[in-house]
Amino acid sequence: MIKPDTIQSIFEASRIEEVIGDFVSLKKRGANYLGLCPFHNEKTPSFSVSPSKGIYKCFGCGKAGNSVNFIMEHEHYSYPEALKWLAKKYNIEVEEEQMTEEMQQEFDERESMFALNSFVSKYFNENLFENSEGKSVGLSYLKERGFLESTIKKFELGYAIDNWNDYSAHAEKNGYKKDVIVKTGLGIEKDDRLIDRFRGRVMFPIHNLTGKVIGFGGRILSSTKTTAKYLNSPESEIYLKSKVLYGIYFARTAIVKQDNCYLVEGYTDVISMHQNGVENVVASSGTSLTVDQIKLIKRFTPNITILYDGDPAGIKASFRGIDLILAQGMNVKIVLFPEGEDPDSFAQSHRTSEITEYITTQAKDFISFKTNLLLDETKGDPSARAKLIKEIVQTISHIPDGIGRTVFIQECSTIMNVPEQTLMNQLNKVLRDNYRNKTSSPEIRDIPFEEPKVRRGEQLRFDPLELKPLENEVLKLILNHGSSNFVLEFDPEISGEQGEEEELNVLDFVIDELNNDNIEFTDEVNNKIINELKKIKSGAEFKQSDLINNSDPEISKAVINLITDQYELSQNWEKNKIFVKKSEDLLKDYVMSTVLSLKSKHLARRLRNISEEMKNTNDEAELSLMQMEYHELKKISALIDNELERTFNH
Repeated sequence: MIKPDTIQSIFEASRIEEVIGDFVSLKKRGANYLGLCPFHNEKTPSFSVSPSKGIYKCFGCGKAGNSVNFIMEHEHYSYPEALKWLAKKYNIEVEEEQMTEEMQQEFDERESMFALNSFVSKYFNENLFENSEGKSVGLSYLKERGFLESTIKKFELGYAIDNWNDYSAHAEKNGYKKDVIVKTGLGIEKDDRLIDRFRGRVMFPIHNLTGKVIGFGGRILSSTKTTAKYLNSPESEIYLKSKVLYGIYFARTAIVKQDNCYLVEGYTDVISMHQNGVENVVASSGTSLTVDQIKLIKRFTPNITILYDGDPAGIKASFRGIDLILAQGMNVKIVLFPEGEDPDSFAQSHRTSEITEYITTQAKDFISFKTNLLLDETKGDPSARAKLIKEIVQTISHIPDGIGRTVFIQECSTIMNVPEQTLMNQLNKVLRDNYRNKTSSPEIRDIPFEEPKVRRGEQLRFDPLELKPLENEVLKLILNHGSSNFVLEFDPEISGEQGEEEELNVLDFVIDELNNDNIEFTDEVNNKIINELKKIKSGAEFKQSDLINNSDPEISKAVINLITDQYELSQNWEKNKIFVKKSEDLLKDYVMSTVLSLKSKHLARRLRNISEEMKNTNDEAELSLMQMEYHELKKISALIDNELERTFNH
């Protein structure tokens, strides 16, 4: 177990905008940062990060938390794993208390798989520089490809010895279990013995966003036709091919800076571009582009430029993937390299400025590129031309933005010499068909429909004496103004003291008022929070972060939701000498009115309950007592209502 002092140090060192900025492109918006939520698909940013509070909140899907919560949610880590990840980022030595044997057995298998991949990756890299076969075969090949030693070490390239059981045996000797070697896909179990999956191959480690090795790609150097040129790790608990892009760990910062992501096909394309100064580049590693991969890029930029080597068959095969990019609301451009060139060879033979200039000048929007590419194939064939028009319109229909669709319709009208209205009519037909197909799909059709429990003519009822909204307001007041920085001043006659005004902070005042009238919160989580606040009142100085970073995830999430607001007051108001009163400017009145409103509603609920009880009793003595209580509570309720009116009209 990680010691509490170490956990506190991790929370104090973690800057949430830096932690989340490693995964999401954030832009400054007032005091906060805004970006596209990594937890759900959205086109308009609603993911807010507050450095001052150390929290994030998505106003689209509702996800909220602190730095640790984010790493847990995003990387699917356990609480200790997330803490260790942050500790490593901020160079904090993790002090752990002695683990029990049971805790040791429950150590997360994922961590073992990551550790094994890292160990084997270093072993592959050592082979290149220390093993005779690795140097003569692997290192010489990489140098022939023009890769510098610094580049080889940056991407942790390596070599797998051409032996049936080389690195698997090495891993077992160093304490790694056979079942973990098999589960990562590094080894294959056959006749109760381990066989290396990769043999006689140059190895390309595949990293996730945090830099951990999750899998490998291996290129064979022999000319054996029966063996695949490239071999990838099989999917595992930590390696899902459809959600990974090669080079994303090394490219993410450059992608944000350039606001563009270059997409290539292979490992060497990425490495050569990086070596020659173009770092905002990733590869789909030969697999068909997936929605998850597109969303991964979209976290950092809405712009993708696809770099092709000029093979028409390969370009046409990729059209479906580009339709998926358009459907995500992203901007797609295409760059075609000269015949006989690919991103790897072009980068090796040109300077950085020449590469970027070529990409910039040759980039064409995908719709125009596709139209011009296929148009020549339809000359003299009216039916093929009509088919092409429908295909182009189908592609345009994937663009979610109406204005974007209209612009591309106009451009295609000019290129294909077809009336704009004809294309627009076809587009509207496609959009209608898409909508019908979507709404009649089994996924939607098979959703169980629950009949409403309200009869025709009746209205949905809600309880006007619902207490949770007021409980939330009381908690917000304490959470936002509970520190000693905010003081409420009371006149002597109100506080019951003689002489000078009495000063109370918000936390003390509210807790005292609730205790005096024996008010308990009705919502379970709210009750947990108020009990935590009562502990703080009787002990140390109140800190909002104590509840944000509470070990109970229910409390932590509820507190973050209470203290986050989707909108903030623009600083332009004050610049224009328009001063808007904030909650702290009217703090005393607001606290008084909120607490009194909560008391009033509690009394109203009690009065309602007594009224119901009086209807159902036949005992005159009991009825008399109820009536007395009812009238007493009515008097108190009237006093509170008068006080509320006085507070509001103050």
